[in-house]
Amino acid sequence: MGKGLLFFCCACCILVLTIINLSIGPIISGAASRFAGENLGTLNCKKLKDDLDVAKDTPGVDDDAIKYGPEYEYNACTREKGMHDLEYTAFIFDIVIGFVCGLIGLLHLFDLKKDFVTNTGLIGLVCGIVGFVLTFVYIIFNGLVYTTVYTDILKRDGDYAFAEKDGDDFKCLYFDNKFNTKSVYAKISDLGKKQYNYKYDWAKDIKVECKIDNWNTITACSGAEIPPGFKGQHATPSYSGCDYLYVNTDVQHDIENKDLSDRFLTTLILSLIVCLASIGLALFGFLLFRNPSDF
Repeated sequence: MGKGLLFFCCACCILVLTIINLSIGPIISGAASRFAGENLGTLNCKKLKDDLDVAKDTPGVDDDAIKYGPEYEYNACTREKGMHDLEYTAFIFDIVIGFVCGLIGLLHLFDLKKDFVTNTGLIGLVCGIVGFVLTFVYIIFNGLVYTTVYTDILKRDGDYAFAEKDGDDFKCLYFDNKFNTKSVYAKISDLGKKQYNYKYDWAKDIKVECKIDNWNTITACSGAEIPPGFKGQHATPSYSGCDYLYVNTDVQHDIENKDLSDRFLTTLILSLIVCLASIGLALFGFLLFRNPSDF
């Protein structure tokens, strides 16, 4: 397969995959904004940075309180806003270079404008490098948001449990640190799992008294592995017949959570392929620039 054909194939790959990304991208499609409840492009990260600086300058503030409080909020904001900006920038640029390089490559394949091959190679080299950088940075932001940003959906295991019996007490499954109040919530990367989407008759064999509807009872797990209300001498007597306690307050009746998670993951994977195609475009562009006769 000639270098010219490979150049054309890389451009077509970038174009086609980016068109798919434009249709499913979590930012462009509006899925991320619906989930976050606001436009990620207008987040005020500067205010959160000021809040972080104030917390760091305040004597006696625990390091973990800063790490899981204002520092997390600021990092989440910069990552979400960065992903928002890069999704538009990278995808639009990739569409342009895929179309332009693909069109020029097609013309050369039909033996048209052969004297322009040197310039075509140079265009491919530059566009491939810039496209790779933009897309790769987008992948980083996408991955960070996908794996580190918490939602407002309560975390539970595959059976919807959030606490298990430990002697006479109930131990929270997702307690992390007394300052990490987010640990009881699911991350975006968790949302593709069955327990965060519609599942028919999930509670058929679970006792009514083991299903917890009180949001405050469940979120108490963010402050202690065994909250006061889950200790044997203080636990609600009706819990005595339970081996696990289950989340019953925000059970999903649709697959919107899976849709959001799938959009992040699919866009991430397709963007990785676009990165590889951009490397190929730059490589074959360089080779054609050096030896135009190889087209």
